[in-house]
Formats: sequence, C-alpha cells, structure tokens
Amino acid sequence: MEIKKNDTFTVQIEDMNEDGAGIGKLDGFIWFIKDAVCGDRVEAKAIKLKKTYGYARLMRILVPSENRVKPACPAARQCGGCQLQAMRYEAQLAFKERKVQNSLVRIGGLDGGVLPFELIIGMENPWRYRNKAQFPFGQGKDGGIIAGFYAGRTHTIIEQEDCLLGVEENQTILTLIREHMKKTGIRPYDEETHQGLIRHVLIRKGFRTGELMVCLVINGRSIPGAGELVDALRKLEGMTSISLNVNREKTNVIMGRELVNLWGPGCISDYIGRIRYRISPLSFYQVNPVQTEKLYALALEYAGLTGKETVWDLYCGIGTISLFLAERARFVYGVEIVPEAVKDARENARLNGIKNVEFFEGKAEEILPAQYEKNQIRADVIVVDPPRKGCDVACLDTILKMSPQRVVYVSCDPATLARDLRVLCDGGYEVKRVRCVDMFAWSVHVETIVLLSKGEVDSKKIRVEFSLEDMDMSEFQDGATYPQIKEYVLEHTGLKVSNLYISQIKRKCGIEVGKNYNLPKAEDSRQPQCPPEKEKAIREAFKYFGMI
Repeated sequence: MEIKKNDTFTVQIEDMNEDGAGIGKLDGFIWFIKDAVCGDRVEAKAIKLKKTYGYARLMRILVPSENRVKPACPAARQCGGCQLQAMRYEAQLAFKERKVQNSLVRIGGLDGGVLPFELIIGMENPWRYRNKAQFPFGQGKDGGIIAGFYAGRTHTIIEQEDCLLGVEENQTILTLIREHMKKTGIRPYDEETHQGLIRHVLIRKGFRTGELMVCLVINGRSIPGAGELVDALRKLEGMTSISLNVNREKTNVIMGRELVNLWGPGCISDYIGRIRYRISPLSFYQVNPVQTEKLYALALEYAGLTGKETVWDLYCGIGTISLFLAERARFVYGVEIVPEAVKDARENARLNGIKNVEFFEGKAEEILPAQYEKNQIRADVIVVDPPRKGCDVACLDTILKMSPQRVVYVSCDPATLARDLRVLCDGGYEVKRVRCVDMFAWSVHVETIVLLSKGEVDSKKIRVEFSLEDMDMSEFQDGATYPQIKEYVLEHTGLKVSNLYISQIKRKCGIEVGKNYNLPKAEDSRQPQCPPEKEKAIREAFKYFGMI
C-alpha cells in the first residue's frame, strides 16, 4: 500500500543508522524511525517522505526487541544528548563497532575481511561519567527560568538539571544560580531577541581531585550581585574556580573568547594516570576521565616507544597525550591551534616536571611542514587526535613526506577517520591494529584508535583474501560480530580464525550470512576449508554468544 504523510503503519526494525535511528522496510521503501531499536516491531507515523525513503515518528512498541530497555532518564526521548538509552548497553557496544567497521570499509575502501579489529573497550559503570556539562538557560512556558539541554536538532530547551551522565553536583549548582537570578531579577538569554544575560553555565569537575569549576556564559561583562553568588557557590565542597565568559555575539557558539575571573585561580586540576593537568574554562579535555586513561594507555602501547623516538602529537590540546608519550619518548613536539590550550599544555609540562616536550601554537597543517622543511625536525612516531572534521590535506601530505615508522590515529568520527586512513594507506602505510573505546555511553558516539606502520603491502595477497571474505556486518542478527568471535577464539584457544572460516561454520550451523559479492569469478576457484580444531573453537564461540 502507498503510505502518505501522517499515515500510521506497522514495520519491523531490521537495523539502525549511524545516528541511532531504527531502519525498517516496507515494499522496498526505507523508513528511519528515531527511538526504535533493532528487533522492535513498531507502529509509526509518517512525517516526511522522499523518493525512496522517509522519516516516521515512533508511536507504539508492538513487540519489543530483546535489546530494548526502559530509559533511566525521564527526558531521554526529548533530549538530544542520549540517542541510545532504550538500548541494552552490550548491544550499544556492538552497534558502535559495526558503525566504525562499516565506515572503514565503505568510505575508506579498506578490506573488512582482514581489518585487525580488537574487542571494543566498554565501561564498567556507564553512568555519571561526564566531568563537564554545559547547560543553556531559558524561559519556560510559564515564564519561569529553566535550565537543561537542547532537544535534538533544535534550540528548544528540555528542562533537565540532573543529567544521569553528569556529576551529582550539577543540580545543586544550577539551583543556586537560578535562585540568584530570581532574587536579583536577572533574565536568561533569548536567542531571538538577543536580550537577557545568562546564556549558559559550564560546570567541570576533577574526578581525582574533586575540584569544581563554574563558568557563567553571559551576554554582557558582569552580573548583578556577583559577590553574593560567589559566596553561595564557594560553600559547596570542592568549589575551586568561579568565572564569567563574555559572549555578546548573535551566534550558536557557546563560549566567547574573553574570561573574567570572579574567584579562585581560574582553573582546576585533575589527573589521568600519573599526569596532573591544569584545565581552564576554554581548554579541551576529554569528558570521560576513566575511559580516557584506557584510551591513552592504548595510544602509548600502539606508539611502541623505547625511549629513543622523536614524537609529534598533532591537535594536542592541553598536552594530555603528549605528556603521556613523553614518559617513554626521547622528545615530544605538540601542536595546537587554541592559544589557551597551548598555555595550559606548557603549564602542565611544568607542573609535572616534564622537560622533553615543546608545544607550538598554530595549525598542524602549517606548523608541521614548516618545522620539517625548515628545521629538519624528523618524526619516528606521529600521533594525531584531530577534531571531528579530521586531518587537513596538507597535514596528511606532510605525514607522508616525514614518513614516520608508526602513525597512531585517535578519532571521534568514523567517517573522517576512514577518509584519512585511505590517504595514508595509499601512501604506503598498513593498518595494523584497530580498537574502539566507548567514551560516550548511551550516545551514538565512539572513539577509535588505529595503528598504522610503514611496510610494503602485498597487494596481490590482500586482493585474493578480499575475494574470499564474506562481508557480513549483521551485528544484531547473528549475536556477535566477526571481531568478537575472533577475539573469543584467540583468548580461549590461542588460535587465529578468518572471516572465511567463521562464515563456513555459520553455514554448517544454519546461521544466515550476508551475500558475498566478491567471490572469485573463475568456476574452478577453490576456497581453503576450516581445519577441524578451528571449527571446534568457532563452534564454542557460537555457543558462548548464544548463536547455537
């Protein structure tokens, strides 16, 4: 039947897209349904139609997926922060692995059959993990002052002062600020009229130190009764820094460039591992310190330092990774475009007594070529942790010219990661290790770390292996991903198994596998058969993951 706008229909959710929306198909037409989970059977209402696909609103869950859970936060559907709160945490991890794998294969053109994926590192406790929160202030329908988060793809504020991902102190701080605003007649900022004073409140906490920072983003240069507000906030245990951030622009950018310190040193400190970091309101600092320590330990492991290497850390921020690397490297050079971050990085090196580092202020794509070509500063290892847009072309070109033995790429965006890996691989590098780290539980975002090393690529070997591998990415249909099965087999038996062998045993067990579009065209081509000991190990993995 033909479905029109505002029609309701029933559909089975077969997959999920990169934004966490459920995907269903009816008569070849694809529907994207927010808040639906793979495996759900739902009733949905058509809200927007294109030629071959459309968007629908979830109306009812008719048959819930085995991976569906009740969201812990009452504002989960309205708030734009958590896209996956209705999904079991273990299923989220599988979803994120698949998301990265798909990007590397489809965008990066890498061979999914031989990608050296390692099991994703999840969280032991995926709640209260964020050390930073930015709350917009606004006016509610009743005229009262509200704080919370923006609804997805809008600037409508959903009132929520106790986000379960943030620290418990957030709610107390917001209450004190709102009470002060009522007492002094301060109005929240209105984006449409550009009137009102309080735009956002930035709150940060050092998880190891317990230090708290409050920074009010204002449409002005001061606030009425600032002394009284400071006195109230200072009474909170751990309060260390209170400041104002001036942002008088008609913009969606949260933070302005000017800071006005009201009380305290203007910063807080925290530790990752043994390294102490100075964090100012404008500093970039990973929001999940527990998982960050695991991520940086991986970066150090991938770098393979012996104490003799010269290392470049590009997009270094306040020197978080740089200082980790400096403990094992001969010398580390960091590059960062944000002046305040560079200042913090230098101070962090001083605080920790680390002298074998130097930080440059500027664009990585400009600093790196200049230092390489003019000063002949070489690199044994280059670490990159770029923003979501990935590395600049000039930066990638210089990496290829400098030709370090190893490149460690840390990414928060699978698509730009895949694009940049393609450039580096075309330039003579091989992907040696890939691992995801879940830094953002209940959201669709994930960090990925990749090790690339120099070496001649046996293109003939890769081409033959690629023609034999089944590109089966059906995470949720088969109970476990190929990398998870490989990891289990290796850990429990010490055997390495290929996607081809897993696919063969899947077929023997009657488990559906994806269609192989890359089979050899020659009729007499032969595929190697899975040895008995590996078949036994794979079957044990299937049993462990509940597949047979």
